[in-house]
Amino acid sequence: MKPIRETIHHLMNRHDFKERYEAMKRDILNDPHVQSFLRGHDVTDAMLNRHLGKLYEFVQQSKHCERCSSLEQCPNLLKGYTPHLIWQGKNIDVQYERCARKVQEDERKKQQSLIRSLFIPRDMLQASFDKLETDDLGRIEAIELANTFASTYEVGKRIKGLYLYGSFGVGKTYLLAAMANELAQRHIASFLVYVPEFVRSLKSSLQTDAFQDTIEYAKQVPVLMLDDLGAELMSSWWRDEVLGPILQYRMLEHLPTCFTSNFDLKRLTHHLAHSQRGEEEQVKAARMIERIVYLATPIEMKGKNRRIEM
Repeated sequence: MKPIRETIHHLMNRHDFKERYEAMKRDILNDPHVQSFLRGHDVTDAMLNRHLGKLYEFVQQSKHCERCSSLEQCPNLLKGYTPHLIWQGKNIDVQYERCARKVQEDERKKQQSLIRSLFIPRDMLQASFDKLETDDLGRIEAIELANTFASTYEVGKRIKGLYLYGSFGVGKTYLLAAMANELAQRHIASFLVYVPEFVRSLKSSLQTDAFQDTIEYAKQVPVLMLDDLGAELMSSWWRDEVLGPILQYRMLEHLPTCFTSNFDLKRLTHHLAHSQRGEEEQVKAARMIERIVYLATPIEMKGKNRRIEM
C-alpha cells in the first residue's frame, strides 16, 4: 500500500493538486474494468472520493498484470496475485486472487514436495516418460510396466512394485525418477533413495532423532524407491536392522516398493549373504530376497550404456 499513499501524498503537496487529483480521478473512472464494476450501482461522488485509493490500487495493479512477463518479475503488492474489485456492504474494496502463473507455480511446488529424495542428482528429478528413449528393445518392457504402475497406482491399492536390474547406464535410475514424477502429478508421494549414500548417512545419524524419522518415513511412504541396491558395503546391521524392518513393514502393510540394482536376484542373494567382515549368512539373505520378491516384480533392463554417450 505504500506506493499508493506516497502517490496521493505527492499529489496533495503540489500547487496544482486539485487539477492533478481530478485528472487522476478521470483516468481511474475511465478504466473499462472500473466502469464495468460501478455500472448498476448507485455510487455518489462522496463514495468515489472515499474509495478512490482502492480504485487507484486496482487500476495500477491490473496494469501490472496486463504487462506481466513472468511470475519472478511480478511487481504487484502481493507477488503472483491479481486484483478484483468487490463490494463490502456500501464500501469498495480490493480482493486478491492467485493469477494463472501463480497457480501453476504452486502446483509445481506441490508436486515437487511429493517427491522426497536422498542423494539423487537434481537433473534426475526432472525425468519424465515423455523423454525416455525406446530405441533399445531390452528397455521397452520395463518402461511399459513402470508407466503402467505410475499411471494406475492408487494409495491403498495392493500392487507390486518393480525390481529393475541390469548393467550400468541402461537408465534404471532415470526410470525410477520418471515414475516418481508421474506419481507426484497424481498427488501420490514417493521417497527415492540412493542406497549406498543412504546407508552411510544413517550410520552417521544413529544417535539422533533424524535416524528414526528417516526409517519411519521409508516404512510408511506410499511408494518407496531404493536405487542401486547391492552397491552399498554390506553389513549385517544394514541388512538386519535397517533394510529388513523397512521391507517387513511394507510387506505387511502392502505398500509398493521399487528397486534398481546391477545384480539379478541370485547375485543379490550372494551380496546380502556376505558382509565386509567376512560373515556368511545365507538364511538371512534368502529371507531378504523373499521380501523383495513379495514386494516387487523382477524386470531386466538391457541396452547400451547411455552414460558414455553423455
